[in-house]
Amino acid sequence: MQTIEEILAQHDFFRDMDPVYLKLLAGCGMNVRFDPGDYLFREGEPANTFFLIRHGQVAIELYDPRRGQLPIDTAGENEVLGWSWLYPPYKWHFSARAVSLTRAIAMDGKCLRDKCDADHDLGYDLMRRFALIIIDRLQATRLQVLDVYG
Repeated sequence: MQTIEEILAQHDFFRDMDPVYLKLLAGCGMNVRFDPGDYLFREGEPANTFFLIRHGQVAIELYDPRRGQLPIDTAGENEVLGWSWLYPPYKWHFSARAVSLTRAIAMDGKCLRDKCDADHDLGYDLMRRFALIIIDRLQATRLQVLDVYG
């Protein structure tokens, strides 16, 4: 059985991260499992976690009062889900629902923020990694908008 630290070291998101930081961050993580249909988080609820998807698929959804939950993207194995824990007011802007059996590492956002406040080099490294994910997701959304309205 692998430790959280070993799992983090193997995940693409943490590729090439200083092993000292991996050890530090591992204390903020725990294994979680979601059955199909389970929500990892819901729009509007407090955002205190991000997820490293190890196995399975998760639908990212947006609520429309006229049509209910609308899938807008998916996240799968070796992807990262959630960055709302980074910025006040720490509320989810979307919902995420397991489409299939999903195993992930849930990283505690408050624990991570505290560690980043204590070590700004760690904070910079983590923010740089999240910035790349945010850019990728914004580009994907841009393409979807062009497809729908173009």
